[in-house]
Parts: sequence; C-alpha cells; structure tokens
Amino acid sequence: MELTGKLAEAFNTQVTLELTAATVYRQLAVEMDIMSLPGIAGWFRAQAAEEIVHAEKFIDHMTDRSAHPQIGEQSAPAVNVKSVADAFAASLAHEQKVSEAIRELYRLAQTEGDIDSIPLLHWFIDEQVEEEASVGEILDRVNLIGNDGSGLLRLDSELGSRKNS
Repeated sequence: MELTGKLAEAFNTQVTLELTAATVYRQLAVEMDIMSLPGIAGWFRAQAAEEIVHAEKFIDHMTDRSAHPQIGEQSAPAVNVKSVADAFAASLAHEQKVSEAIRELYRLAQTEGDIDSIPLLHWFIDEQVEEEASVGEILDRVNLIGNDGSGLLRLDSELGSRKNS
C-alpha cells in the first residue's frame, strides 16, 4: 500500500523531529565534554546516533511504500545547560516530545486506516517507553547525587561504558 497524504506528511515531520533529536543529543554531548564528563558525553553521542537510526527507520518505511521522504528545516537546538541535571532534564523533555509525536502518528494511522504503518509505530511506542524510563532513571540518580563529585564521576564512568548500538 502506497503511503500518501496526511500520513506521508506526518512521517516527513517525524523524520525531521528524529534528526533534530540527534542534534539536541549531540549538543548535550558537547556540553558534557565542556564539563569534563567524557562518559556522559559519550552516552549522549550514542543517543544522537540512535536518533539517526530512528530517522532511517521512517525513511525506509516511506521509500518501501513509494513515498518521498523529505527532511524539513531544522533550527539550532535550544540547549542551555549548567549542570548534568539540566542536561538530563532537557533529554527527558525532548523524549517526551518525541513520544507524543509518535502517539499522534499512531492515532493518524488508525484514522487513515493505514494498517501497514501500525507495526512500525508499535516498535516506536515501545522504544519511547524504554527511552523515557531510562532517561528518567538517570535523572533521578543525578538528582540523588546532587553536587557530589565522586557520585558524578561514578555515574560518568558507568554511562561511559555504554555500548553503541
């Protein structure tokens, strides 16, 4: 079934949102590098790479269905962090924005009767639940640590051990 109309437009918007998320995560990585937290910076770089993979999933779905993916305009990320907690709060807010966009795509696919998009969107719904939980847990831990240097360094080491997927 060809992907057309409102749903194709919405998928293009999602591609742009996923690539914007990658840029936000890359900027958060820069901020953590500046704070001399290379492990946390690496974690954010891995997140940025994952967001590009997400955009590719949408692009592949669209091209498989004879749609024409178009990357929309992106503005510079509005990232203003002064602490690790700020960085993870920004991350969580962005994940929540992406989650709502995925839910809107799902609702639109249902309205349009596009059952071919539902499996992809189910995958993304599961992924977003996992992403929000993961970032939320890290933010909770950062808030527990507060300004304790040894705690932040331990978290930096732990997050730096993440394998890029």
